[in-house]
Amino acid sequence: MNPSILFYLLIGILIFHFVFDQILGVLNAKHFKDKLPPKLQDIYNDKAYSSSQEYKKTRYKFGVLTASFSLLITLAFFFLDGFAWVDSFARNFSEHPIIVALIFFGVIMLVNDLLTTPFSYYSTFVIEERYGFNKTTKKTFFIDKLKAWVLTGILGGVMLALIIKLYQITGENFWIYAWILIGIFSIFINMFYSKLIVPLFNKQTPLNPGSLRDKIEIYARQVGFVLSNIYIIDGSKRSTKANAYFSGFGKEKRITLYDTLVNNLTEEEIVAVLAHEVGHYKKRHILFNLFISLLTTGFTLWLFSLFVGNPLFSEALGVSQPSFHVGLIAFGILYTPISVVTGLLMNMLSRKFEYQADDYAQQTYGAQPLISALKKLSSSSFSNLTPHPYYVFIYYSHPSLLQRINNLEKS
Repeated sequence: MNPSILFYLLIGILIFHFVFDQILGVLNAKHFKDKLPPKLQDIYNDKAYSSSQEYKKTRYKFGVLTASFSLLITLAFFFLDGFAWVDSFARNFSEHPIIVALIFFGVIMLVNDLLTTPFSYYSTFVIEERYGFNKTTKKTFFIDKLKAWVLTGILGGVMLALIIKLYQITGENFWIYAWILIGIFSIFINMFYSKLIVPLFNKQTPLNPGSLRDKIEIYARQVGFVLSNIYIIDGSKRSTKANAYFSGFGKEKRITLYDTLVNNLTEEEIVAVLAHEVGHYKKRHILFNLFISLLTTGFTLWLFSLFVGNPLFSEALGVSQPSFHVGLIAFGILYTPISVVTGLLMNMLSRKFEYQADDYAQQTYGAQPLISALKKLSSSSFSNLTPHPYYVFIYYSHPSLLQRINNLEKS
């Protein structure tokens, strides 16, 4: 294969992936106007359902616009030798491979973020605002951006520098050591994400003593789940949408409830949602997902190690001097079809785990409080209640609401 063929192969993958996404998006959008199934008709009144349909259509059209813009920018970058220009720009400051790579990715990520920020701003302050979801101030929006840049620069930069250093020291066997490094980092982040990362963006406070905490602790004791860390996060600082999540292992495990969830659900519904999260822990889904993620990372790194030194990658992107960072860009695009398949398999597994966690909540607490909670959460976020089956199969990490209700009633 010569560089020209590889160049157009990369372009073809980008375009095919875009077209594939758009076809599924069109199929899904055709279901926006479907009549609600009988089991879901109590979620909305006519006015609210009409608003939810308009919201889905607006978000769909905006998604097509942003994806099209992103593709056009990427193609322009390819055809105008953007990678060669950025590589040359980075080499004006240093010839050290690590410094060049850090500047290279830093410039690309910064330019990409600056180009997409207007879309993000419009999404937050126009679309989300129009439908009553946005609670973010402009100050918070831009401070979040700055924090994300700094965090990505520090964590991403350090990881990239270490991986390149491992490549310099160990050659093609770098993938083994990089795999170990990423594995340690992933476990650390899973353990301390809520303690170290979340406070940079949100305030977390322990759930005060009272009826809700008593019910949660009673349930936890009944199912043998040792739980002392229950926190409320100020999700309403940015959105009216509600959520809850479980994080950490051992003594570091904690349940985090969004204040929007606490304010909108009854105590029984909140405990039912937590029962679902406890189900994930009891079924060892978190550990299994981490294990699968590490296996996938190992496979990806191994595959990358077979091509990283090939000058064909750099030549295809118009860069005269072969390098780790340019090879990583080309490999990332070539890997797209594989990532689609692995993503599909992970979503299938995730949906199975969601059913299992729902079953656990039904068996240890009850189906009706969870069904009621799921309906309220769907209503409060204008979730798509009539998605196309193919769209669910490819993209959904959770079963649709109707599928979850049918499973809970069946169980």
